[in-house]
Amino acid sequence: MPDVDGRRRDLAAMIAPLQRALVAAEQPVLRAHGLSMWGYVVLDALEGQPVRTQAALAEFVGADKSRIIGVLDELENDGLLERPRDPADRRARLVTITGEGRRRHRAVQAEVQRGEERLLGLLPPADREALLRSLAVLADELPKLD
Repeated sequence: MPDVDGRRRDLAAMIAPLQRALVAAEQPVLRAHGLSMWGYVVLDALEGQPVRTQAALAEFVGADKSRIIGVLDELENDGLLERPRDPADRRARLVTITGEGRRRHRAVQAEVQRGEERLLGLLPPADREALLRSLAVLADELPKLD
């Protein structure tokens, strides 16, 4: 949608305030389920691929390898994931989501998405579907742009 002088706003200028509002709306949900934002990000990554090495997981979620260890420790202590040694490389650890981790992730995701419905409800159904489809394509293509 063009601005007053016919130019469109930058994507970051449009998305950043929306992202901040969405993250803020997720915080009470995460607290109610005993998760940090990083914990939720890790569980979400493991839902997509249930077994990853710690290093691959850190790279996938965009976290520093040393920073993610504390998050993994918390999730493991809560029974949401396990970190057995990699049989192919005894120096590495695999990260696997547990049944409880999957249940908690899905509960948080369902609650978050219920909250998102208020925002998405502002759009006509066709625009809403186009937005969700477009965001999925862009998110899937991002890693290929590096």
